[in-house]
Amino acid sequence: MKQGERREQSYEALLSAAQKLFVSEGFRQTTVDQIANSAKLTKGAVYFHFKSKTQILLKLLERSERVVLHQMIEAIRTSGPTAKEKLVAFIHNQAMLGETQHYEVLLLILTSLEARHRSRVIAKKVEEIYDRMYDEIEKIIVLGQKSKEFRNDLRPREAAAIFIASHDGTFLEWHRRREKLNGPQLVRALRGINLNGIFAR
Repeated sequence: MKQGERREQSYEALLSAAQKLFVSEGFRQTTVDQIANSAKLTKGAVYFHFKSKTQILLKLLERSERVVLHQMIEAIRTSGPTAKEKLVAFIHNQAMLGETQHYEVLLLILTSLEARHRSRVIAKKVEEIYDRMYDEIEKIIVLGQKSKEFRNDLRPREAAAIFIASHDGTFLEWHRRREKLNGPQLVRALRGINLNGIFAR
């Protein structure tokens, strides 16, 4: 294996190890030694690739941004023209991530719970991601209200907050009780409860 390939492999191994540890143990509780040991590398290898543990988290959040936010925007963009279809596309896309890339989603959610106690750069990145998510959902709600698909007595910003809260809460509950909850049924319940609450009567 060439040196460049080994470096790339080490880089990815460190990110993967750190991501799992940050989710399972928490950012503050995870040490650089733990990351190195989990990746089967040395502490020196960690500092060769990253200046600090905070920089590792920032790189992982950038990955979460691509997975959670950018894929969400693409799913909404390529869905049907109605607000309902766009909202369903959002819910299904996030559900798919729960099966295929749940660490990226969980890391974003768990970091958001502690973001204000972290460095400004981490707090800023988390805020940017969530602001974009809010904006995308709010646009769908405004579209639905204009088309009379959705209730007009709900303020779009607060309605979007309920969808984001449901999204985050569902992922956390799935994480806590993964062995006891059926993923597809959980998504079906989320979709039914959320959509029934916003549809115009």
